[in-house]
Amino acid sequence: MLLYIDPGTGSMLFAAMLGVISTLYFLAQQLWLKLKYRVKGGKVEADDKKKEYVFFGEGGQYWNVFRPICDEFEKRGVEVDYYTMDENDPSLKTDYKYVHPSFIGSDNRAFARLNLLKAHVVLATTPGLNVYQWKRSKGVDRYVHIFHDVTEGTGYRMFGMDDYDAVVLSGEFQIDYIRKLEQLRNEPEKELTVVGCTYMDSLMERKLKEANAGHKEFTVLLAPSWGESAILNRFGEKLIQALIDTGFNIIIRPHPQTRKSEKKLFDTLRERFPETDKLHWDLKPDNFESLSSADIMITDFSGVMFDYSLVFGKPLIYADTKLDTAPYDAAWIDEPVWRLQILPDLGVQLKEEDFPRIKEIIEKTAGSPEFEKSIKKVGDTAWQKRGHAAENIADYLLSMREQQPAEQSA
Repeated sequence: MLLYIDPGTGSMLFAAMLGVISTLYFLAQQLWLKLKYRVKGGKVEADDKKKEYVFFGEGGQYWNVFRPICDEFEKRGVEVDYYTMDENDPSLKTDYKYVHPSFIGSDNRAFARLNLLKAHVVLATTPGLNVYQWKRSKGVDRYVHIFHDVTEGTGYRMFGMDDYDAVVLSGEFQIDYIRKLEQLRNEPEKELTVVGCTYMDSLMERKLKEANAGHKEFTVLLAPSWGESAILNRFGEKLIQALIDTGFNIIIRPHPQTRKSEKKLFDTLRERFPETDKLHWDLKPDNFESLSSADIMITDFSGVMFDYSLVFGKPLIYADTKLDTAPYDAAWIDEPVWRLQILPDLGVQLKEEDFPRIKEIIEKTAGSPEFEKSIKKVGDTAWQKRGHAAENIADYLLSMREQQPAEQSA
């Protein structure tokens, strides 16, 4: 007799198997990184005194998430240490009195220091705590995760938020996805609080002041995610050439991770398509200039779709990349990820066979009023408590310190 496994159980078993494989891989990777660091004779700077609040941003691209929160803590006169792995991080050029930015080194040296950190509360955008080389420190009381987009939270690599104690959210819809992952993995519930989105608040504020300054030429922004399912891997040269053939002004803004994890692809494309008066590669940490100057954006499943649609109120074009969820937390959820479900509300799909008529699709979609109501509906779901995220996060973190047990507050 053949053993029958129903589709639902089979899906869970497959997801569990992927989880075990991923865990073993990351453990092996962590062991290798430790050995390599020791062989190189790395010395780690440790903190002598336990810090109140530490904000950790990997690089300058995340300063737009943390800057409003730092401003709020500065305004309230509360001491904060801001750690960055980027020696060119904009935070290092600020002139705060109570917020103290510092460069803690890059890669293994930075994570080694974080692994020895002593702090009451740590706020970070970085996923994979206790999975990759960043380990929970016994000297830290609470780890709080903050998103750098307004998606459902299943787009991280496996176990992205599992070891955080709390997550601050941009919308209530994110709660269901996080709770499902916790239940499937038999994990304790994290503290979840809807606070809004700091960088979206900042983008909107800048848009009202600066958008379209000096904008003249019709501009197309290609802003993909990274990984095997993303645009540059799937369509790369073919799509870029099709865009160049339109005669429009083209901006290509690769995901920051592309330059790290997909360097060969990145270098090949830049060599094949160098800068011209009509083609520009935007590698700046700040994406505002590209977003504000674009008449239309082409993306895949990148969270930047919400920056463009919700802040600038414009429809977009999304490529049919057939996202493979296997490496992501989304593989555990038995339904399409939210960001893919709502794509038809934000714009028009672009298939590979449509590349020859891409100019026509761009002209038809750009400026179309067809998506005005559906874009607003997505915004009301994903981006709540608008304009108040920084003060809400400050209130939450301060209340967290007040609620900590006496032995932790000592």
